[in-house]
Amino acid sequence: MGDRVITPLDPGFAPLALAYRAFCGDVKARGDGRRFVLRILRGKGRSSAFETLIFPDGVADERNIRMMDRLIKSLLWIRGGYAIQVSGSEVIYRHLKAAYQPSGSREFDARFMARVYEQPFQVENIENPEDIASSQEASSAIGQHLDGCRIGFDAGGSDRKVSAVMNGQTLFSEEVIWFPKVTEDPEYHYREILCAFRAAASHLPRVDAIGVSSAGVYIDNRVMTASLFLAVPEALYAQKVRDIYIKAAHAIGPVPLTVANDGDVTALAGAMGLGKGRVLGIAMGTSEAGGYVDEDMHIMGWLNELAFVPVDLSPDAALDEWSGDRGCGVKYFSQDAVIKLAPAAGIALEEGLSPADKLKRVQRELAKGHAGAAQIFETIGVYLAYALAWYALFYDIGQVLILGRVTSGRGGQLILEKTRETLLKEFPGLSEAFDIALPDEAARRVGQSIAAASLPEIP
Repeated sequence: MGDRVITPLDPGFAPLALAYRAFCGDVKARGDGRRFVLRILRGKGRSSAFETLIFPDGVADERNIRMMDRLIKSLLWIRGGYAIQVSGSEVIYRHLKAAYQPSGSREFDARFMARVYEQPFQVENIENPEDIASSQEASSAIGQHLDGCRIGFDAGGSDRKVSAVMNGQTLFSEEVIWFPKVTEDPEYHYREILCAFRAAASHLPRVDAIGVSSAGVYIDNRVMTASLFLAVPEALYAQKVRDIYIKAAHAIGPVPLTVANDGDVTALAGAMGLGKGRVLGIAMGTSEAGGYVDEDMHIMGWLNELAFVPVDLSPDAALDEWSGDRGCGVKYFSQDAVIKLAPAAGIALEEGLSPADKLKRVQRELAKGHAGAAQIFETIGVYLAYALAWYALFYDIGQVLILGRVTSGRGGQLILEKTRETLLKEFPGLSEAFDIALPDEAARRVGQSIAAASLPEIP
């Protein structure tokens, strides 16, 4: 795969971006590359297409399969969809057909997407590549509406934030600790959400609109899947959770409501602060969250579930216990990454500590000058540089914002510095194409509440 910047604490890391660059180079060198086209369908006529050159069937089948499996999974989790269509390789089609079936290697992915889009997952082989060679994308001009009296609600996994915003000015804001992920009764979630709405409403002369920023996948303001409701029994999900924000907003009044993924709202907040679009936001916390706004500062309606996007091609890459896959972002850009690297850094973490407390322990060691702790965040910085080179295949990026509690304190600066250094060496074109920054924490909090409140348009 060629020379690369070595990750200080993970020398076995095999960057997917470098593997793909080498793959494309080798295919081109043979001179007989075959056109391979794929498209992801996600409903309402929307689709995302991608094409590349691969080895002819029968020449390097294992390499074709390994590379295209990772590329297709990446496009699926970034864009979202209920069907994969491919053209150009019978061998790859057969692999995908088996992988996305029950008991197949991608069963988790297929089940997740089927639930989100409420229809069975499909893999199709298309004879004519031109039939699937074009995308049908549509952006939504939600956000940036600052007129009137608005409620902005940010539903986090450990605390909920709400703001009362009038004509772009925050009149009231509060953060309340809550326990949504471990609570089975959905009435608890509803009461907490409604309590937050009412608290903000009490500081406004009237309520003209409500905007919600929440982790998870939302379609038409409905909760398709979200970790906030992880403990709610499946039998109650459709009845009590699907329309939970719609019901809570209706209790305030017949006002416009817009619910958006928190990653997208973070990217929107960053774009509003910068005054320009093409912003990719990456939050490193309990997991890896992503969000994106295009050149017009519009949200694309994509999943942006970067936690499940692969970045490491090593057969010994870290295993994600939930999806059963290896080398995916959740183990490289979250508190799990810090915990994973701690032993190699010479930091022993007590088994009884929660993941959040283990992260804090490492951050305390870093503050005390522990050299191994510094290497943890430098390693994450190298990870991030190569991941950004991979993400750039699927996003038009002008600005990257990194945030989340993993980036708190000196660790964030170390990640930032190592990411920039690695990009400059390995991908100088990308280093010039986009900047990477850490938003100010205080500004981000206020900006997030205003961005959430700005989501709906008042008729």
